[in-house]
Amino acid sequence: MYDQLKNMDAREIELPDTVFIRDIDTRVFQAIALQCLAKVEGIGLLEGNLFDSLLGREVERVKGIHVVQDQKKHSVEIRVEINIVYGINIPEKAEEIQEKLVEEISKWSGLHVSTVHVIFKDLIYPQAEEPQQPREPETDREFEEGL
Repeated sequence: MYDQLKNMDAREIELPDTVFIRDIDTRVFQAIALQCLAKVEGIGLLEGNLFDSLLGREVERVKGIHVVQDQKKHSVEIRVEINIVYGINIPEKAEEIQEKLVEEISKWSGLHVSTVHVIFKDLIYPQAEEPQQPREPETDREFEEGL
């Protein structure tokens, strides 16, 4: 058998094609989504679990951002759970968020975004600003300047 290989031309041996594999971890998609959501006004992310915070645990994933990749279709599905400020039009805000997420994730990952599901979990009520009380002048000079 060795003699047969010895007489064979090296160009006659066919090597299998190289297979290139690219995996993008869920944390990367979550980071892209976080950067994207930070640019959108009038929304807030879900907060972490108090119990985990007290124990000093780091959560494996970002709360409220879920990602499912489909390797066969080279696509990704995103589900985002957020809070919205009271008084903002929800359908318009959902469309804004969806468009930005699709644009950013497609741009940075090269994958098709097949689904963007935005779930509004709660309302954020704007805090009423307290009227500022005039402060008393602390020195005679401040008192004179105020006149």
